[in-house]
Amino acid sequence: MDLLYVYLLNLMITLAMFIVLVFRAWIELKNYRLIWKELEWRRTYETVGRILKAEKDLFTKVDGGEELYEMLCEMFKVESP
Repeated sequence: MDLLYVYLLNLMITLAMFIVLVFRAWIELKNYRLIWKELEWRRTYETVGRILKAEKDLFTKVDGGEELYEMLCEMFKVESP
């Protein structure tokens, strides 16, 4: 009978370790998705920044274009020259 208790204790410990590992994997997946979204936003900001810098003269030719350009630069965190 004592051997049965040892086996059951071993099974419970193994199941507990498995649950902890699944929980940790879930947290890591959540962090991975968050980091991936942040990288996508950063890539988008860089792309929009390059487009804004390249097309600055297009904005300055339109009435209120300077204000729009400054707002877009602020929105996408682009340093206006």
